[in-house]
Amino acid sequence: MTSPNSLVRRLWRGRPEDAPWVRPAFYGLLLATTALYLWNLSASGYANSFYSAAVQAGSQSWKAFFFGSLDAANAITVDKPPAALWPMALSVRLFGLGSWQILVPEVLMGVATVGVLYAAVRRRFGAGAGLVAGAVLALTPVAALMFRFNNPDALLALLMTVAVYCVLRALELDGGAARWLVWAGVALGFAFLAKTLQAFLILPVLALVYVVCAPGGLARRFGRLGLGGLALVGSAGWWVALVELWPASSRPYVGGSQNNSFLELTFGYNGLGRLNGDEVGSVGGGGRGGTGGELPGGMRLPTGAEFAGGPGAPGGGGRGGGGWGETGLTRMFGEQVGGQISWLLPAALLLLVAGLVVTWRASRTDTARAAFLVWGGSLLMTTGVFSFMAGIFHEYYTVAMAPYVAALIGMGAAVLWEERSRLLASAALAATVAVTAVWGWVLLGRTPDWQPWLRWAVLVAGCAAALALLLAGRIDRRLGLAAAGLGLVAGLAGPFAYTLATLSDGHQGSIVTAGPAGAARGGFGGGRGMPAGFGEGRMFGQGQGQDGQGQGQGQDGQGQDGQGQGQGQGQGVPQGQLPGGGQGMPQGQFPGGDQGVPQGQFPGGGQGVPQGQFPGAGQGGGQGQFPGGGWFPGGQGAGKAPGEGRGGGTGGMGGLLNGAEVGAEAERMLLADAGDYTWVAAAIGAQNAASYQLATEKPVMAIGGFNGSDPSPTLAQFKQYVAEGKIHYFIASGGMGGGMGGSSSITSWVEDTFEKVTVDGATFYDLTSRK
Repeated sequence: MTSPNSLVRRLWRGRPEDAPWVRPAFYGLLLATTALYLWNLSASGYANSFYSAAVQAGSQSWKAFFFGSLDAANAITVDKPPAALWPMALSVRLFGLGSWQILVPEVLMGVATVGVLYAAVRRRFGAGAGLVAGAVLALTPVAALMFRFNNPDALLALLMTVAVYCVLRALELDGGAARWLVWAGVALGFAFLAKTLQAFLILPVLALVYVVCAPGGLARRFGRLGLGGLALVGSAGWWVALVELWPASSRPYVGGSQNNSFLELTFGYNGLGRLNGDEVGSVGGGGRGGTGGELPGGMRLPTGAEFAGGPGAPGGGGRGGGGWGETGLTRMFGEQVGGQISWLLPAALLLLVAGLVVTWRASRTDTARAAFLVWGGSLLMTTGVFSFMAGIFHEYYTVAMAPYVAALIGMGAAVLWEERSRLLASAALAATVAVTAVWGWVLLGRTPDWQPWLRWAVLVAGCAAALALLLAGRIDRRLGLAAAGLGLVAGLAGPFAYTLATLSDGHQGSIVTAGPAGAARGGFGGGRGMPAGFGEGRMFGQGQGQDGQGQGQGQDGQGQDGQGQGQGQGQGVPQGQLPGGGQGMPQGQFPGGDQGVPQGQFPGGGQGVPQGQFPGAGQGGGQGQFPGGGWFPGGQGAGKAPGEGRGGGTGGMGGLLNGAEVGAEAERMLLADAGDYTWVAAAIGAQNAASYQLATEKPVMAIGGFNGSDPSPTLAQFKQYVAEGKIHYFIASGGMGGGMGGSSSITSWVEDTFEKVTVDGATFYDLTSRK
C-alpha cells in the first residue's frame, strides 16, 4: 500500500527516470498559464451574451440545460448542441450568475489542454519538447482569447487534443489499444456535442494513421477502430436521438434550423453551408458564388468586391468567401487571420517535413513518425478546410489549429536538436528559426504604431540565433542551448506580446479577435474592425452638421474616407464616403429617418430610424461607431459606440451580433409583475434578448433565434402567446429594423396594435395595452 508521503513525493518528483526539474517545470507551466488566463478576466463581462444567456437559463431549468435553450421558459435553443454550455451552467448553478462563474470553466479548459498536450508530446519526445509545446499553445494569441471566452471552441480544442492523445496511446500498444480508441471516440463524440461537424475534421487522419501504423494484424486494427467508432456514435448519438425523438410541441425550437430539426442544423447551417456558403438565414455571410448575406428587411450585405472597391480591397471577396474574407492557400497568413494563429505556422510546417524526413526509414509502427503524421495531418486537414470554406468563417475558429501547431514545434525542435551534429539538421533548425523571425517581423509590421521596436528586436535576435544554431553541432552544448533559447524567445516574443494585448482588453459580442486594437479587421460586434468585405477605415467619413448631401474624396485601396460636409435633410449618403472611395451608397438606400436621414430601403423601409437613434449615435445624429471601428454618418456631437452608455442602445447590426446596454429604469419596468408572465419580454434576435435576460435573470424570448431569421415563433404562435398573457413587453430592435421573415411580420403587428413607451432610450411595446 502506497503511503501518503510517497504519493506526494511521486506527484512532485514524477517518474523515477525524470530529471529533478521536470515535474516542477510542468507544474510551473500550468500555474503560469492559469495566472495568465485569469488576469483581468472580468474585463470581458458576460463575453458573448448569446451563450451567457443560455448558461443563465440552464442554471435555472434542467430542461433548458439539457437542450441548450436561450431562456428558462424554453422558447428556442442556441444554434449549437449544448455540451459547451454544461460546465458553465453548472458553475453558475453552484456559485451564482457572474462573469467569473461563466469564464473560469473556460480558463480551466485552457489549462487542461496545455496539460494534455504536454503529456502527449513528452511521452515520445521528452519533457523539454512537452514544455515547449505547452508554452507555445498557452502563448498563441487566439488560444489566450478563446480560453477566456464562452464560445464552444474552448471545449472543442480540449476534446480534440484529448482524442489525439488517446490515439497516440493506442498506437503504442497491441494489447490494450482498444481501450484508448474507445476513449478517443468518446472525446470526439462529446466534441461533436460542442460544435457539431467541426469535431470530425481530423477523424479521417486519426483513422488512417492508426490503420497504417498501429501494431497487430490488419483485421485486429480495423476491429479496434470499429469499437472506437461505436463509442463515438454512442457518445454523440444519445443526445441527438433524444432531441429528434422528443415531441416538438414539448421541447424548444432548434435554433439555427429552418425546420425545427437538429439534423438539418447539423448538415445545413453548421455543416455543408459552412463549406459552400449556402447558409439559410445567416447574417453577413456569403451565399453561393460569394454573394452577400441577407440583412433584416430583405437587403443584401455586399461582398468585398461589391462594397469595398473590388477584389483588391482589404477583406474583399475577390476569390470567394463571400462576406467572410478571401479564401485560398494564403488565408491563414492574411491580414485578418495572420496575427491570430500564424506566428509559428511556417515553423510547424517546416518541422513537420523535417520530422518526417528524420523518421522516414523507421519501421511501420514507429511511434515518433506516427506522432508527426497524426499532429501534422490534423493541422493540414484543419488548415485546408479553414482556408477554402466559403461560408461563415471567423478568425477565432483557428484556435482549433493551435494544439497541432504547438505539438509540431515541440516535437520537431526536439528531433532536430538530437540530430544537430548533422549539418542538414542544424541547417533545418537554423532555417526554421530564421523564417519564424522574419515572419514575426512581417506580422508585427501590420500594426506599425504598436510597439515598433519589437519587430526589429525579434528580427535581430532570431537571425542571431539562427546563425548560432547553424553551428550547433560544432560548438559547446551550453552555447548551443543558449542559441536555442534565444531562438525560442525570438519566436515567442511576437505572439506573447499579442497575447498580453489580448489579456489587457475585454472582449464582448459574437465575433472577437486577439491582439492589439486594430490588429485584425474581421467581424462585427466586439471584434476589432469592419466585417470582411467592407474594407478598412471609417465607413462613411466624418460629416459635419446634419446628414445629407456632401462631398467626399476617398483613396481607393487604402480605406481612407473623405471629409464630407453634410447639409440638408434626407438626401442620403454622399458618394465618396464609403470605404476605399467607392461609388458611395445610393441616395435613399440607408435607413429612413424623421430628420437628417431619408426614408429608404436599408433595412425594410418604413419610417426608418430618427436622427440620433441609429446604434450608438449621439444627439443630433452624432458620430456613432459601427461595431469594430467603422463610423456611421455623423452630425453634431461625438456620439457613442453601439452598446455603450445607458438606454438600451443596440450593438452590432442593431443588436444582432452584440447585445444592448440595459438601463436601470428599463430593468425595473421589466421586473415589475415579472412573476405573472412566462416571458417578461420578447425581442428580435438573441443578442438583444440576451442582454435583457442577463440584466433581469428572467426569461426573454428571442424571436427568430440568433439573427431573427429562424421561423420561430410564427406570427400566429406569437399572437397566441400574447392572447394567453405569457409575454409582457416587446422590445424594439433598434437600428437594423424589424428582423427577417416571420419576425418582421411580428414587429409590424406589434407596432400597429400596441402602445409604445420609451424607457432609458429604448422603445418597448406593452403587449397588455392595445391602442
